[in-house]
This record gives sequence, structure tokens and C-alpha cells, in this order.
Amino acid sequence: MQREELFEEIDTSESLTQKYLGLSLKKFFFLFFIVVALGIYFGVLLYGTNSLEILFGLQDYETYLHSEIATLKQENAELQREYFELKEISAQ
Repeated sequence: MQREELFEEIDTSESLTQKYLGLSLKKFFFLFFIVVALGIYFGVLLYGTNSLEILFGLQDYETYLHSEIATLKQENAELQREYFELKEISAQ
């Protein structure tokens, strides 16, 4: 009788993951793998070569270039005006 009780006790014992998380070891490792894979994916998404950080940097650079274009157009118009004024003076 003692042996049968001992075997019953061994069969009903739970693994650590079943005891503390309520999951079998196989399910625990599967979920662990999924969580690690998603962590790596989001890490690459946020900090990789095609990341949001680079996207925001390029948007800031685009804004800077648009303002630089407006400044250069205005400077060009002033220089053209000065050029035509000098051309008229030299023609007289």
C-alpha cells in the first residue's frame, strides 16, 4: 500500500510552471518564445534602420528643407531685383 500511495503522490505533483502559473511546461515555453519574439520585433521597429525615430528625424529634416527653400527663394528674388536694377543703370 505504501508504494501505491507514493506513486500516486508523484503522479499528482505539479511542475513549477503549473504550480505558480497554471501552465504546462510546453505552454510556458511557447508563450515565453512568443513574448521574446514580439519584444525583438518591437525593438527593431522602434530602434532599427526603418524605425520611428528615423521617420521623425526625416520629417524634421523635411520641415527644415521647406523653410530653407522659402528663405532661398526670397533671397533669390532680392538678388534678381538688384541685378535688374544694376542692369538698367548700366544701360543708361
